[in-house]
Amino acid sequence: MKYMISGAKLLYGLFILAFLAGHALFAQISPGELSRVHSNLEGMSNCTHCHVLGKKVSNQKCLECHTELKARIDISKGYHASAEVRGKECVVCHSDHHGLNFQIVRFKKETFNHNLTGFTLTGAHAKKQCIDCHKPEFIRDPKIKKKKFTYLGLNTACLTCHADYHQQTLAVTCNDCHDVNTFKPAAKFDHTKAKFQLSGKHQQVACNLCHKTGIKNGLKFQEFKGVVSNNCSSCHKDPHNSKFGQNCSQCHSEISFNVIKGAQNFDHSKTDFKLEGKHQKVACATCHKTKFTNAMAFDRCTSCHKDYHKSEFARQGISPDCAQCHTVNGFNEFNFTIEQHNAGAFQLKGAHLATPCFACHKKETITLDTAWHFRDIGKRCNDCHKNIHQTFISDKYYPDANCQSCHNETKWSQVSFDHQKTNFTLDGAHAAKTCRDCHFKKDAKGSSIQRFMGMETNCESCHKDVHAGQFAVKNATDCSTCHATGAFKPAAKFDHSRTLFPLDGKHKDVACIKCHKPGKDKDKPYILYKIKEFKCENCHH
Repeated sequence: MKYMISGAKLLYGLFILAFLAGHALFAQISPGELSRVHSNLEGMSNCTHCHVLGKKVSNQKCLECHTELKARIDISKGYHASAEVRGKECVVCHSDHHGLNFQIVRFKKETFNHNLTGFTLTGAHAKKQCIDCHKPEFIRDPKIKKKKFTYLGLNTACLTCHADYHQQTLAVTCNDCHDVNTFKPAAKFDHTKAKFQLSGKHQQVACNLCHKTGIKNGLKFQEFKGVVSNNCSSCHKDPHNSKFGQNCSQCHSEISFNVIKGAQNFDHSKTDFKLEGKHQKVACATCHKTKFTNAMAFDRCTSCHKDYHKSEFARQGISPDCAQCHTVNGFNEFNFTIEQHNAGAFQLKGAHLATPCFACHKKETITLDTAWHFRDIGKRCNDCHKNIHQTFISDKYYPDANCQSCHNETKWSQVSFDHQKTNFTLDGAHAAKTCRDCHFKKDAKGSSIQRFMGMETNCESCHKDVHAGQFAVKNATDCSTCHATGAFKPAAKFDHSRTLFPLDGKHKDVACIKCHKPGKDKDKPYILYKIKEFKCENCHH
């Protein structure tokens, strides 16, 4: 028994010597606990599961355990076979011995390039969270599914994650009709390939009016195959109660029920008024009140349309013709140019060029009607824009509440203000700050509060005293004694020779932290600079 124990000790010693052969003299046998997923490999007898004696962890050892990952790499599939990962050692990304709770698989989900996996996230997929797709119930391989944590096991077929809404009634794949942006509508579906061709008004009919939704096999189901469409009455109620038979197309067309054949085929261009734009969709009876006649005069728009602008553009009592600004394609479609606008009192420049007309020429109630305003508006910035500064800025910097004192028409956030006009010149790091950094603060409710007038200029009005009052004089600290505005560190203006302990000899080479130790003031950490004693034995032992 004694010799057996001695032999075991000898073998153990030989193992240790062999393991240390490829390592530095002071290397530890085990640098720390293994992570939870590898905790079953703790112990000296398990080292060779991952390590080759005297060497680091090898990819071969890793893939001997992670066979499902090796299978993917062998066929050049997935993230680990991508150009970004191929050729790397496993330990570069998945090191261990950092403790039981260490996350051996770590990456930023927000910036992870999913294209490298072989499945590009586009459309609605790009808006999903990882956990929406990487669920155990979507993994078909039982060997992979039983793993506690994995991103493997999904394939790219739609039905891996999505239920078969059509219950195998259609002999097509999901991608034949749907795209990745949204399930409804089926953007890629081409109704011209169906037995029933959509034309006229049928092109505007909602799908569910013909393809009814119900329940099949206990699931919601919408019928697409086998919908009856032998004649019009399959979907439409006969308002004539079969008085004229079932052949609706004798009088009507798919363009509109109210368009009667004969009138539809009339060539209106042969008259003095050619139908163009929106006029082509106007019912005949709208203009031809009692009968069709050639005696009707349409020399001006106001022959049919009211002056919507209430004579706002009238000169000498006569309003200009609508066609000077509008087209027959719609009242909201106009041909009034920017050049014409700039010929007026208010020229469009900068961001105003991209501002839609209705943002300035807003509708307001006038008696019982509504109208747009075009005259006597926009003379001052606050005619359209809310004056958010109100009384927060002194009149000498903001005369007559003129926004252009600081802002321009190109971009509101581009502020041009000479801060030297104030009693606080911006230099150093202060010059890189935005106005909002100092002049806008959040209150306890998270609302933004403006601060311009009456702001203090001492450092502590904006910056916390990280020295816990060590350098305070009459309850105030003059940071500029040691620090410059260029950067807080290093304390560029601090001169140690002016203290009670000038640095000379070897003391000049000692790092500050060696003498100035961290401390706490009311649980707030700080560095102790005001040292009370300078005895050698306080630092040297």
